[in-house]
Amino acid sequence: MTLQMIPTNDISTNALIDGPDDGQAVVFVNSLGTDLRVWDAVLPLLPGDLRILRYDMRGHGRSDAPPAPYHMGTLVADLAALLDTLKVRRAVVVGLSIGGIVAQGLAAERPDLVRALVLADTAAKIGTPELWQTRIDAVRKGGLEAIAGDVMARWFSPRFRRDQPEACALWQARLTDTPAEGYMGCCAAIAETDLMESTSRLRLPALVICGAMDGATPPDLVRETAALIPGADFRLIPGAGHLPCIEAPDLVATLIGGFLDTLPEGT
Repeated sequence: MTLQMIPTNDISTNALIDGPDDGQAVVFVNSLGTDLRVWDAVLPLLPGDLRILRYDMRGHGRSDAPPAPYHMGTLVADLAALLDTLKVRRAVVVGLSIGGIVAQGLAAERPDLVRALVLADTAAKIGTPELWQTRIDAVRKGGLEAIAGDVMARWFSPRFRRDQPEACALWQARLTDTPAEGYMGCCAAIAETDLMESTSRLRLPALVICGAMDGATPPDLVRETAALIPGADFRLIPGAGHLPCIEAPDLVATLIGGFLDTLPEGT
């Protein structure tokens, strides 16, 4: 396991690399208000011969958090610069929520870097500019604590919140530890983004998954994005909310592993 701070554009990005140098590269992109640890429960369940790269998105975790707002093109360029620096090509990119938007953008702009996509609880367009501005205003006024309760209700199913209060408290603490500028910056990036056209032009293997009880990107929205990519496989995660990698890591790992097995050799 190698932890590195890597220059990407105008910031330093916190990245963690596991696995053999010659393994299939699989890149994991975190969601809004989390960091690279959001994948902790999934990764040990994946095949051991993968080269796994995960990183903290701009404004999250240990990566730099410059002042808001951010642009989606910048977030995509950050990931492209990270992969270029590490000499990663033809990666399978796994993106959660805003991470899935970044993954779609990267596949459209730098097809040399992306062999296949796994899109989790995401869409080509999420919400409206007004919705995201309301969120930004709330955080600017009261900090992330002001929205934490509502976010937890969207992130996790009622059963998980009832049965796993310690886990919910942990992820709420990680949410509120996120730099406010980073959170607001990424909200602004989502607000401006509509990838319907560019995602509909993608021609690559894709697995699209969604928690059946997702309160942030409901299954019908995620299914519409899956339909934009010819041949994409859409799967629901029963009983899970917006972060199935936390609520149902076994099933998420099984779906990702099975998808990797379907990829043609040499593509």
